Amino acid sequence: MNPTSRCLLRIGLLAAGVATAATAGPAQASEAVVVARDGVRTTADHRHHVQYRDSFTVHQFGTVVGAGLRNNADAKSVGCTADDACRSVALSFQIVTLSGDHVHLNAVNEGHAVNEHCTGCQTLAGAYQFVLSTAHPAALTQDTKRQLDDIHRRLDALGASRLPATQLKQRADALAAEVKALLSKPGATTVKGTRPEVTVHRHLDGWPGH
Repeated sequence: MNPTSRCLLRIGLLAAGVATAATAGPAQASEAVVVARDGVRTTADHRHHVQYRDSFTVHQFGTVVGAGLRNNADAKSVGCTADDACRSVALSFQIVTLSGDHVHLNAVNEGHAVNEHCTGCQTLAGAYQFVLSTAHPAALTQDTKRQLDDIHRRLDALGASRLPATQLKQRADALAAEVKALLSKPGATTVKGTRPEVTVHRHLDGWPGH
């Protein structure tokens, strides 16, 4: 595990001005620059041996000229022993929809896992960022939102599982693959007859190897 490992994804430069993130539907402000920041953090230690948290957030924007996106997952295990090991898991899913020509995009997606004096501890940070872009303003359909809610419930359910490390990673990746497949469908948005372009940024740090 590399305690300083992280993934930075930057495309273009942000223009001046900020528009507030919208979750219910696409924003309609013209010449807007939007910002979305999401993340989750966990710390397991001898008092709290098992810690799991996830974030699953959807931001829907209309036409924009620029977007600043940040998604972070940070997990730490501290001071446990091999006979009494800790388990710390942080998973963050960020979904963003936007439209416009020549959008200046600054997207940061980081997963950071740390073991501090924690022999045998299991620590995983997973950051998944999905950017859906269309030529014209579009909202996610009710059916798409319903299916995303179902994926979110299954992500939450991982917190109660005691799956081996490799299987937990596989489940998180499988849910991310479902999100991408769902958002990529021609009927995912209210703009009919077009297939959205979906960019996925994935970064896992910790155990198991990736």
